[in-house]
Amino acid sequence: MELELNQLRDQCLADLNDVNELKILDNVRIKYLGKKGALTIALKGMGKLSKEERPIIGKLGNEVREEIEKALSHQKQVLEKKEIDARIKKEGIDVSLPGKKHLAGQLHPLTTTINELKEIFLGMGFSIAEGPEIEWAKYNFDFLNVPLDHSARDLQDTFYYEDDIVLRTQTSPVQVRVMENQKPPLRIISPGRVYRSDAIDATHSPVFHQMEGLVIDKGITMSDLKGTMDMFAKKLFGEQTKTRFRPHQFYFTEPSAEMDVTCFKCGGAGCRVCSNTGWIEILGCGMVHPNVLRLCGIDPEVYSGFAFGMGLDRITMIRYGINDLRLLFENDLRFLSQFK
Repeated sequence: MELELNQLRDQCLADLNDVNELKILDNVRIKYLGKKGALTIALKGMGKLSKEERPIIGKLGNEVREEIEKALSHQKQVLEKKEIDARIKKEGIDVSLPGKKHLAGQLHPLTTTINELKEIFLGMGFSIAEGPEIEWAKYNFDFLNVPLDHSARDLQDTFYYEDDIVLRTQTSPVQVRVMENQKPPLRIISPGRVYRSDAIDATHSPVFHQMEGLVIDKGITMSDLKGTMDMFAKKLFGEQTKTRFRPHQFYFTEPSAEMDVTCFKCGGAGCRVCSNTGWIEILGCGMVHPNVLRLCGIDPEVYSGFAFGMGLDRITMIRYGINDLRLLFENDLRFLSQFK
C-alpha cells in the first residue's frame, strides 16, 4: 500500500505538469482528492492493515495529501497569474498614445430657433398648446373659414389620409381645438410639424415647421397685434429691428397682413440676403375672423383677437444664412457641426 500511495503522488504531480487551464486543474483535484478520488479510495483500504501498519500508512497518506494539495495550490497561483498577465496584455492601455476624442452632441439649428421663440412668447405670457399632426379636415379647413373651392383643399396641395382626414397643413387646428375647449381669455402658441404636397427643392419641402399664435380677449385690437409682433421681432433680431405690415388676404383673419422686418444683415440698407430691399418677410397675421370665433363657440360681439403664423424653417435659414432648406433635413454632421 505504501508503494501504491507513492505511485499515486508521483502520477498526480506528473499530471499537474501538463495542466494549463484552471478548469483542468480542478478536474485533477477532483480526480485525486475528491470524495471518490484515487487517494480517498486508496486510504479506504487501511481497514485491511494490521495495527502496526495503520499508523505508518496513515502518516504517509497525510503526507501524500499535503504534498498534492501544496502542488495544486502552487499550480493554481501559476495559472491565475498567467491569466491576469494575458488579460493585461490584451486589455492594457498605452497611456503614451493620444486619447480618443468623444464628440459631444448639440442642438439642431431648427431646435435652437424653436426654443428661442418659445422663450420669447412665454416671457410675454403665452402658453404652449399642442395637437395631432393627423387632423380632421373640419379643423384644418372648415373651422378656419376656408371654403371647399380653396386651392389648399385640392389633392395636389394636401396629403389626404381619407376624405375627411388630412396631414395638417398648418398648426391652426390647434387654435381651433383650444377655442373649442377653453374659454377666453386665451394666449397660446402652437409650434410643430406640418405637411403640404410640395416638390422638394431649395425653398420647399413636404415636411416643414410652423409656429402659430392666438390671443382672444375682450377689447383686443390691431394695435395689440402690431405691438406684440414688434416686440417679438426686437427680441429675436435685436432692438434696432423695425417692422412693417402689408395688407394681405387670409380666410381666417380680417383684416390680414404680412409682416416684414428690417434685414438683420444690412440693417435695412439693402443686400443679397434681402434682395436689396432692406426688408425680409417673416410671418402672416391678422384679426381673427368673426366666422372663426362663431364656429368655435365664441361670441364675436363680446370677444376679439389676433392670430399669427410663421415658418420656423424660414426663420432658421434667415438667422443662420442657410440658402438651402434641404440642409436642415439631411442630418449631415459636416453641416450641423457648424452651429454650436
